[in-house]
Amino acid sequence: MQSEFLHSRKQRIQGHFMSAILGVLLLVPFSGISQTDPKVETKVDTLAIKIGEQIHYTITVDADSTAVVNFPEGQTFSPLETVNAIIGDTIRNKDRITLQRIYALTQFDSGAYTIPPQIVTINERQIFTDSFRVKVADVAVDTTKQKMYDIKPLIEVERSTADMWITALIILLALIVIGGLVYWFFIRKKPLTEEEKVALLPPYDRALLELKKLENSKYLIHDEYKQYYSELTNIVRMYLEEDVHLSAMESTTSELITKLEMLKDSGELKLGEDTIHQFQKILQTADLVKFAKSKPATSVAEQDRKLVEEIVVKTHEALPEPTEEDLLLNEEYLAELAKKKQRKRIYWAAAIFAGIIFLGGAFSVAYFGIKQVKDTVFGYPTKDLLEGEWVSSSYGFPPIQLETPDVLVRQEVQLPKEAEELIKQLQAFSYGSYVGIFSVSTSSVTYKEESEPNFEAAISTILSNFEQLGLKNIITKQEEFTTQSGVKGIKTFGTGTLETPAQKGKKAKYNILSFGGKGFMQQVVITWEDGDAYAEQIVERILNSLDVKTQA
Repeated sequence: MQSEFLHSRKQRIQGHFMSAILGVLLLVPFSGISQTDPKVETKVDTLAIKIGEQIHYTITVDADSTAVVNFPEGQTFSPLETVNAIIGDTIRNKDRITLQRIYALTQFDSGAYTIPPQIVTINERQIFTDSFRVKVADVAVDTTKQKMYDIKPLIEVERSTADMWITALIILLALIVIGGLVYWFFIRKKPLTEEEKVALLPPYDRALLELKKLENSKYLIHDEYKQYYSELTNIVRMYLEEDVHLSAMESTTSELITKLEMLKDSGELKLGEDTIHQFQKILQTADLVKFAKSKPATSVAEQDRKLVEEIVVKTHEALPEPTEEDLLLNEEYLAELAKKKQRKRIYWAAAIFAGIIFLGGAFSVAYFGIKQVKDTVFGYPTKDLLEGEWVSSSYGFPPIQLETPDVLVRQEVQLPKEAEELIKQLQAFSYGSYVGIFSVSTSSVTYKEESEPNFEAAISTILSNFEQLGLKNIITKQEEFTTQSGVKGIKTFGTGTLETPAQKGKKAKYNILSFGGKGFMQQVVITWEDGDAYAEQIVERILNSLDVKTQA
């Protein structure tokens, strides 16, 4: 019995031992898995800052060395702004790695803000961090130590002339280029060609030079006798017409010889009878060659050229010496001829310049439109405003932020006694006048009591002012308007007709934008001429830039 009891006890001990070992073996793998789970920790160095100070937000990830970790990127910490992100320490320990990313955050408005949970992705698994509540405090100003000063008055600033100088420089360069082209092609004295140099020679010298060229020509070699004799007779006829003043080019052979004999008989041309006879024979030979297709011997043709040269020389010697009056007349003629050529060049230059201006204007009108070209050349008030330097500024308190073509000037407004009892402060700024071609004005009102503003009464007062200034037949519409920061207000807009002596019957448009809350009201009024495309662009740009503060 005792042996059986001992055997049974041994079996029970062995069973417990095996169960314990099995339990240990089963626990080992689960223990290994729990060690590979990633860990994400977050912390901030402070939960309270002043405006503009920075918070350091740290994310620490402990994961397997083969894990792919993605930290938050961009402005994911809104409403706080991310200044920069710094990669912190990277620590490796065998098969584990610790990564750290530090974010510098800030805020420029006071209040309490919540940093939302951030997403850290590890091997496509998203892990959310904790959120933090941060307080941003105003910077305290000790008015007992810091002296308070009056608001400085507006200072007149001269408009920048940078754009004007650039435009003037472009126009000047264009004029220089055009002037250079006109001078180069039309005004300057160009080098003379050989033909022009020959044409400027005296008739006698030119005739001898052309006869020399005829001698060196190849007309006779190529049996071109007609061309040879035509040129030969033209040379001598042109000489007689220019130097002897005979109408030789249109005269027949007999008529020309008769004219020479009459000059000889009158004593105006001391030419021998044999010279005239030789000239007659050469002209008759030329007529036979040109009209009867006669072909003289080459030696005869060469001899005729020599005889013509002698005739030119003898005729030149037979001419009487020119008197001083003739010389003066000749000089005057040459001077007048030079003036005519100069005038011709100037006319051509002016015509080309006018053509360039005309073609440039026609192209500009076709491409841009006649109004755009006219307004660019002659100027237009609202076009100058649109293309000038704009001013972005805040006006009044509560502030109205907007961008305008020119700075708005503070206006001194005299309030009625009944209004003074309700209004604590009124600040008004404007540019232009309601009845002008364009105007923009702002007003910020704070009340003595924390009551809601009466928009309808304020808008009615402005419309009454329009009527007093001459705006009739006013059409009014109203809709909601939202600024770029999401502040909602009322937009009152419409048209009217100006019935003033200066602008009778002219259409006008207006916009009245009203904002406000308990204890304050802000208004922006814009007026412009109906149909003015430049003013429409100005208004659109002003409205796109408009923003207001909702708390006084």
